[in-house]
Amino acid sequence: MTLFSRYIGVDYSGAETPTASLKGLRAYVASGSDVPLEVPPPPSPRRYWTRRGLAEWLATTFRAEPPTLVGIDHAFSFPRAYFQQHSLAGGWEGFLDDFCAHWPTDQDHVYVEFVRDGVCGNGAARQGNPRWRRLTEQRSGSAKSVFHFNVQGQVAKSSHAGIPWLRFLRRTLGPTVHFWPFDGWVPKSGTHVIAEVYPSLWRGCYPAAGRTPDQQDAYTVSRRLQEADLAGELAQFFQPSLTADERSVADIEGWILGVR
Repeated sequence: MTLFSRYIGVDYSGAETPTASLKGLRAYVASGSDVPLEVPPPPSPRRYWTRRGLAEWLATTFRAEPPTLVGIDHAFSFPRAYFQQHSLAGGWEGFLDDFCAHWPTDQDHVYVEFVRDGVCGNGAARQGNPRWRRLTEQRSGSAKSVFHFNVQGQVAKSSHAGIPWLRFLRRTLGPTVHFWPFDGWVPKSGTHVIAEVYPSLWRGCYPAAGRTPDQQDAYTVSRRLQEADLAGELAQFFQPSLTADERSVADIEGWILGVR
């Protein structure tokens, strides 16, 4: 018996503003054992998804659909050193509120670069060191620091742009959605789950078949999660091999689904 009925893979983008049409922001969905298909944005003058539009679509999807697993390829939290540096308390909830107070990247007309440059927000008060890496990033072998901007394969910009939308979904949907692993390492049966993913873990598993790199990453996440569930392997993804001390760190920093 599978844990979920639908599997959504999201290739994220931190470019431009929350309402900008972004070619790099893609979503694929697989239902049951069907082949993953790309989900286009609602009809509008915008050709591609916006970050705001994607978050609103996910909120609607969670209200209407059977148990769904969503994998999004940006960090959901920051290294423990960041929490220590800024004396943050309140766990992940406290982190979300504090981050959004300093990095209002979900507001109209706000670029990540605007906050970095001091045009708006107060990013200077909530900086991190690019040498800091989360435990899950270290374990993955190649994932970059959430503070390593302006490099190929960066996750910094998408993380700083995407985290406020996690808070939006949490506030909008409440306990009907399980944010893994912050709400617990083993989701309850029948619950919608949102988890961080790293497409590079599985990128070589499937031929591109004409898809762009952004499309391929979203497709890969959707299909890999689907196949793992159909094969009875997905439960193992939710239980990475961690010592008690490592798990206490990951409770704060989060974890990439599929990193063992």
